[in-house]
Amino acid sequence: MSTVFVLNSGSSSLKYQLIDVETERSLVGGMIERIGEQGSGVADHGEAMRHALADLGTAHTIDAVGHRVVHGGSVFHEATLVTPEVDAQIDELSALAPLHNPANLQGIRAAQEVLAGVPQVAVFDTAFHQTLPPAAYTYAIDRELAAAHGVRRYGFHGTSHKYVSEQAALFLGRPLAELKTIVLHLGNGASVCAVDGGRSVETSMGLTPLEGLVMGTRSGDVDPAVLIHLHRQAGLDVDQLDVLLNRRSGLLGLTGSGDMRDVQERAAQGDEVADAALAVYRHRIRRYLGAYIAHLGGLDAIVFTAGVGENNVLLRRRVLAGLEFLGIHVDDDRNELASRVARRISPDDSPVAVLVIPTNEELEIARQTAALIAQ
Repeated sequence: MSTVFVLNSGSSSLKYQLIDVETERSLVGGMIERIGEQGSGVADHGEAMRHALADLGTAHTIDAVGHRVVHGGSVFHEATLVTPEVDAQIDELSALAPLHNPANLQGIRAAQEVLAGVPQVAVFDTAFHQTLPPAAYTYAIDRELAAAHGVRRYGFHGTSHKYVSEQAALFLGRPLAELKTIVLHLGNGASVCAVDGGRSVETSMGLTPLEGLVMGTRSGDVDPAVLIHLHRQAGLDVDQLDVLLNRRSGLLGLTGSGDMRDVQERAAQGDEVADAALAVYRHRIRRYLGAYIAHLGGLDAIVFTAGVGENNVLLRRRVLAGLEFLGIHVDDDRNELASRVARRISPDDSPVAVLVIPTNEELEIARQTAALIAQ
């Protein structure tokens, strides 16, 4: 096993990266967008695959293909070799992820057609969270109804949380099995995960990636009765409520912009609406931090990752301000140091290590793919 072709297929896009799993270097990468749209020149995912392979050229071979699949439900606990049965199961799980699993399957089927004979592996966003205890993943609704329709917390960003928590242990030079870590994956989508000894024991996203933190366009936690109220009082139907919570909420709903950089710049210029939105954003993160410290029964490390987490100096400082009584301290000079490598932003003698670790979901998918094929 030498190279893994990592694919992340969306409904109209194909993101790809060829990774040498021995050196863990990316050899070639890119993204093809507007698949199937008028004037794009790329009719379908099969044609997109051929464009991607042309980009690789003839200098590289592909030993296996690793596919990002968003929802594995309760069926898939680990990376899985794609077979006709697995294809059918992923398709069945589309009811839980109608915007993602069908698109992921398009990428899988295109790769099977164009790269016939090359092993295809599905790596699931939800798999890392299959270690959640029942008390964490169970919603308090009618048990039979929940079981019939797969209603439970699944969690997402699993490849990122797994990769980052393991990198934190390596950075600290401590066994993963000994560490209690909270990972803050903060991007346009955002989630928190409590990792105890390398196992996910709590996470903020639920049945879908909507639950939890305030995000770029997603609301995160709301009282479920808000939906009933808006249906009765504002006349919003199911589809309108879906669009509201997933595409017109979060920072976008609060400020008119879903980009953290824009909102923060406006707040710095005295925009009270933007400043209030950032307060809501930080408050939600702090609420989860406190809860997860309690669940873990202690804390060794907090890790910031993804676009906002890795790059937003002010957010990191304000999220952790006033938590010194918990052993959480931030060194301002270290926090403000711009870097693309893993780093510690807390003092060396701080009881809780505060780290910034760039995530690499493609590498994690390549690792899991290679490990499965090697068995």
